[in-house]
Amino acid sequence: MLAGRFFPAMFALSWFMLSVDAQQADSTEVNIRLEDVIVRGEPYRKVVTRASALPMEVAGERFLQQHFTGNLTQTLEHLPGIHSMDIGSGFAKPVIRGMGFNRISVTENGIKQEGQQWGADHGLEIDAFRAERITVRKGPASLLYGSDAMGGAIEIISLPAPDVNCLLGEAVLLGKSVNATLGGSLMLGVKHNAWYAKMRFSEQHFGDYRVPADTIVYLTQRLPVARRLKNTAGLERDVSLYAEYRQGAYGAVYAVSNAYQKVGFFAGAHGIPDASRLDDDGDWRNIDLPYSRVNHLKVSSRQQYTIDGGQLTWDAGFQRNDRDEWSLFHTHYAGQLPPEKDPDRELFFSLDTYASSLKLRLLRSTWEHTVGWDVQYQQNRIGGYAFLLPAYRRLTTGLFWIASWHLRPGLTLSGGLRYDRGRIDCEAYLDRSYDVDRRMDDVSGSAGVVWTPGEAHQLKANIGRSFRLPSANELASNGLHHGAFRHEQGTPSLSSEQGWQWDVAYAYEARGLSLEVSPFVAWFGNYIYLKPTGEWSSLPHAGQVYRYTGAEAVFAGAEVSLSVDLLRCLTYDMTAEYVHTYNVDEQIPLSFSPPASMRHTLSWTLRGLEAWVECQSIAAQCRTARNEDPTPGANLLHAGANFSVAFCGTRAQLALSIRNLLDTAFYNHLSFYRKIEIPEPGRNFQLVIKVPFKNN
Repeated sequence: MLAGRFFPAMFALSWFMLSVDAQQADSTEVNIRLEDVIVRGEPYRKVVTRASALPMEVAGERFLQQHFTGNLTQTLEHLPGIHSMDIGSGFAKPVIRGMGFNRISVTENGIKQEGQQWGADHGLEIDAFRAERITVRKGPASLLYGSDAMGGAIEIISLPAPDVNCLLGEAVLLGKSVNATLGGSLMLGVKHNAWYAKMRFSEQHFGDYRVPADTIVYLTQRLPVARRLKNTAGLERDVSLYAEYRQGAYGAVYAVSNAYQKVGFFAGAHGIPDASRLDDDGDWRNIDLPYSRVNHLKVSSRQQYTIDGGQLTWDAGFQRNDRDEWSLFHTHYAGQLPPEKDPDRELFFSLDTYASSLKLRLLRSTWEHTVGWDVQYQQNRIGGYAFLLPAYRRLTTGLFWIASWHLRPGLTLSGGLRYDRGRIDCEAYLDRSYDVDRRMDDVSGSAGVVWTPGEAHQLKANIGRSFRLPSANELASNGLHHGAFRHEQGTPSLSSEQGWQWDVAYAYEARGLSLEVSPFVAWFGNYIYLKPTGEWSSLPHAGQVYRYTGAEAVFAGAEVSLSVDLLRCLTYDMTAEYVHTYNVDEQIPLSFSPPASMRHTLSWTLRGLEAWVECQSIAAQCRTARNEDPTPGANLLHAGANFSVAFCGTRAQLALSIRNLLDTAFYNHLSFYRKIEIPEPGRNFQLVIKVPFKNN
């Protein structure tokens, strides 16, 4: 019913605005000769970062090409303050300054990506080949995106349309040695007058990935792996369509995408550990039980109308995220009869999300105001023989106002307020879950200053209050979560997370030297986390019960970036980051706290060839939560080269990289497989070939 009203309204408004613009257009052509005009502009990264009081990172085309891995989150972890929580060889989720899961918002074309991001074994279902430019906001972003953005936001942005009518496209090939990845992407586009459209198809196939280890430890048992993790193969298939129309004061964007992923779970980490299940079956590309399957469909639209001194924007979208996990029924419930239909379907979640955001931006000589209204409705259905999360419905809405005041050249004050209200209704399920019907509201705000005393220096400061409404799993989950190796239980009485964060950033850039330092401190009065209860679960193979609990918590840390032009063609880059977390109530660190790390990179550029070598130092993480293992540090060596060659009238771009050159055995403290002492993948040769074309 809601979808039936939602999309006709969206396209009706599109047609109305297009008709208004057509009526206003003047059909009379006037030819005017103008004198030559010289336009000097700043790089996109500098323009964006200088306009925000929050620390920001921008990943442009060059960065994405040099660090491309086929996985969007793993590509972004080369930015300071960003980490990748890896889930085997196919999935990964972003972590910003120690915060992940539902505390990070990922947006594309103005719509927040919504899936089952609350789970430790749930990745980000977005085609990495489709990302053309990415902006990362580090710090409280609740003011812009409401709940679920208290730790930051990742914005995926499409590049502007070509200036002239043309046919364009690109073919990309990807290969990796560590898990025999074979992948590729094909994009075709056309620009004709006011219209710009492009279509992309991407696909990746990978096998069981190699690790520099012969055994692992699971529940005190040592199991053989023969330097390869059985059943970690998978595939990813993505298709997308993007269309843009701009004429006069009116602009519209339409986007449709579908992402499909099927990835095996390492059998020794899903259910009862059994050495016989790890025996080599002679096929390291097959996907056997247990495995997960995800399909994410997204449809979005942006309608934009520019008025005198302002701009009106309406974003609307629909998403359907279907996720199921398959595992042999008797693996967990020996002696019980399996279901008659789909007996091996362990869990099934189907999440529908409807979203709408209306913004009005007003520009004056020294002031800029933005007011907006967001609405989001979600419905989640469940299935499978194992219970973890009940079916639920969730409705949130928010009103916000953001303003910037340019006092004088080089000095800008900014701030804003936001009010959000939400309701979540969880359904009862047998004797395992009870009705949960909660209504909550909260307020967020921020105030900041950007001071640029000269071209070389810039100082930012921002203080913000952020919040997050509890998610359905934190309120009503009650079951065995194999993705986290524990029995998880929600607390229906939880209130929203609330916190304050203070950020400062200083940047210097002149004469071949660039330096940026960004310290931060955050305090949360009700930080929600999973606390071990000491109670033994009644479910088979579940261990003790972990219950979602609120606590006072503190985050503090900093990021440092340095770039120096040593010679005309030689550049040294260094990034360093540190996050300190503390659970004040328990007087212990919080779980999933990333260790301190540092990267040193030397780049040599000459005549279109760029070669680089990088040393990555990861400190040991000994500050761990209860029942969380410490992780030793490591020093890794990486190298690569980027160059282009003439090919059929165009320039083919090649990027060759070698990750973990010395085949060092090390652990990722945030990894899904860290608990069972599975090291990260070993030496990996990767080749990316990109062949663009353009025909005016």
